[in-house]
Amino acid sequence: MSIVQHLIHGELVTKGERTADVFNPSTGQAVRKVELASRATVQEAIDSAKAAFPAWRNTPPAKRAQVMFRFKQLLEQNEAKISQMISEEHGKTVEDAAGELKRGIENVEFACAAPEVLKGEYSRNVGPNIDAWSDFQPLGVVAGITPFNFPAMVPLWMYPLAIACGNAFILKPSERDPSSTLFIAQLLLEAGLPKGILNVVHGDKEAVDALIEAPEVKALSFVGSTPIAEYIYAEGTKRGKRVQALGGAKNHAVLMPDADLDNAVSALMGAAYGSCGERCMAISVAVCVGDQVADALIAKLEPQIKALKIGAGTSCGLDMGPLVTAAARDKVVGYIDDGVAAGAKLVVDGRGLRVAGNEDGYFVGGTLFDKVTPQMRIYKEEIFGPVLCIVRVSSLEQAMQLINDHEYGNGTCIFTRDGEAARLFCDEIEVGMVGVNVPLPVPVAYHSFGGWKRSLFGDLHAYGPDGVRFYTRRKAITQRWPQRASHEASQFAFPSL
Repeated sequence: MSIVQHLIHGELVTKGERTADVFNPSTGQAVRKVELASRATVQEAIDSAKAAFPAWRNTPPAKRAQVMFRFKQLLEQNEAKISQMISEEHGKTVEDAAGELKRGIENVEFACAAPEVLKGEYSRNVGPNIDAWSDFQPLGVVAGITPFNFPAMVPLWMYPLAIACGNAFILKPSERDPSSTLFIAQLLLEAGLPKGILNVVHGDKEAVDALIEAPEVKALSFVGSTPIAEYIYAEGTKRGKRVQALGGAKNHAVLMPDADLDNAVSALMGAAYGSCGERCMAISVAVCVGDQVADALIAKLEPQIKALKIGAGTSCGLDMGPLVTAAARDKVVGYIDDGVAAGAKLVVDGRGLRVAGNEDGYFVGGTLFDKVTPQMRIYKEEIFGPVLCIVRVSSLEQAMQLINDHEYGNGTCIFTRDGEAARLFCDEIEVGMVGVNVPLPVPVAYHSFGGWKRSLFGDLHAYGPDGVRFYTRRKAITQRWPQRASHEASQFAFPSL
């Protein structure tokens, strides 16, 4: 069985350390093994990055951008191969994997603008013969810890921009589906990135803690669950690191009585059941304003959920593949059991799904609950599976209060034709990313991604303008060249114009 190796100083290396199995979720079979880095291996990657950083920092931003242009081209040329690799280890459909990759490539395109975003600011004559400017300088060695659900896109949120800003990067991807992530990193080396500027180490908590504790690592980016996000933020900032840690979500869609229900149903189907619900921006709660809206929504959703085409993700033309692991499947089934026990009405039951030819895969069918209340676990907690809960309320204000009271504030949306209602919703909702008739309001690459409340720990969002600020530090320079013939007396009062 092949082993997924580390990438350190431009070379694939095997350390003979602990390993973990990598499964194909569609078959339930182990397809390869991945090495789990020790602290010594992580330190080797850090040392490589530290040694490579000075020369890269002094490389002109335009030359860094040229590497990113070539990288983008290689990603596009290898789209089919990467999509298959993602699908084999994650389980999402190849079409979904291709969409993930395209969104990741958008961030590479933004990184190509390094000469523009790093220009800094300049003011002449802020005082007599005094000029002032700011410079955005790289931090040094930075690191990213990325989740299983987007093995291509989320790493591409991080290291292309960090590297374009002049940093060296250590990536610790998910050990559940590491192959596509490693292959993409190799493409960046093929594009001309110097050795040591991007290193990939696979691992578990030991590798994560090594990155947190290493003094050479100046910043950490993380995407994953809220408990781990909070842990990384607390431990990283305690050591003086800059940290952005994106956590969990419970994303609500509000359906108003005037909503275009057919379009809303189409949007909800993709947002709730795409990628088997394993998205931090998945819609998991539909808040219906009025019983009439709820009843009409269920009548339209139920047959479409039952008609979902589910199978091995590597096959084409499917709506949904399996969950990523047996543990993930069992966890989702446990939530469905809990919802039934709590008194929610199970409209469509996805438990017990068997796919012909893939009976050992980790499948759960699309599931729909009605009459869910805020006291139920299936409402409060992030299920991360193909489960949509319907909550009934009597007004927009009640719907907004429901959302604002939730501990997570990642994404939300409203379906309406009423501009006043949409504007009120956008202004008053306490959520970081908001859609109006858009179910998955993931910002494009030249904006920034991040939630509020317990969905984000840190002050800066991911990628886009906030990403530039996160991976650089501002240096303010004030310069004066006195005229040769002049001589000024000492000034003891605080200087002013």
